[in-house]
Amino acid sequence: MTDPMNALHVDITGEGPPLVLLHGWAMHGGIFAPLVQALRAQRTLYVVDLPGHGHSRDAGVPLTLDACARAILDVVPPAPWCGWSLGGLIALHAAAQWPARVPALAMVCATPRFVRTDDWPQGMPAAVFEGFAAGLHADWQGTIERFLALEAFGSEHMREELRLLREAVLARGAPDPQVLADGLHLLETCDLRAALPGLAMPSLWLGGRRDRLVNPAALQAAAALAPRARYVEIAHAGHAPFLTHADAVATALLDFLDGASA
Repeated sequence: MTDPMNALHVDITGEGPPLVLLHGWAMHGGIFAPLVQALRAQRTLYVVDLPGHGHSRDAGVPLTLDACARAILDVVPPAPWCGWSLGGLIALHAAAQWPARVPALAMVCATPRFVRTDDWPQGMPAAVFEGFAAGLHADWQGTIERFLALEAFGSEHMREELRLLREAVLARGAPDPQVLADGLHLLETCDLRAALPGLAMPSLWLGGRRDRLVNPAALQAAAALAPRARYVEIAHAGHAPFLTHADAVATALLDFLDGASA
């Protein structure tokens, strides 16, 4: 489905209560295919292509937290939001700003701050994101390849995960290079930690123990700051646990959503 006003693309599939899925940097909603297959019998899934990505490549929506969240709210019903990596920042922003529309929040390998600071030692060094941003100008495809390798590194099924990421990244066309830069800027600069203590809804923080891009300790630290939060770790997974451990991720999500609705 594409909204005629902002051209934001959403795939709707499955049956049952609604759940919104938001992908990560340089990807599109199709990356969730294994998780969609595991969830579609029990949830109606609203799988979004973020602005500048996939079938939303030409959407007239800037890749900022507020603009993205508002555009998504225009095309999905009130529902729990599940954000992976960069998508988690957008989901967390929406939950904090429009709690009546986001009754539960799931953060998959996503934290309120991705970059390390003195008071957030669990983050990545800023130089990592600065290096990716600099590389975009000279070789955006090579930069994506290096980012995918970092996402897959550490996973028990690293080769399989990297293959799936490579196959998916351009499956809906090349992302807008400027949007790629905007997304890296969000990952490098956003800090939503102040929103955590006031979250009105239950939240799930799901990490991969072998994730080398987002330290699982950062998800644990975030969960400790939010009320009604739960941390779950997939033992042998990397940064994209829904690719290699879709059933385990689906089970964790469904258990969380069932408890949140109760």
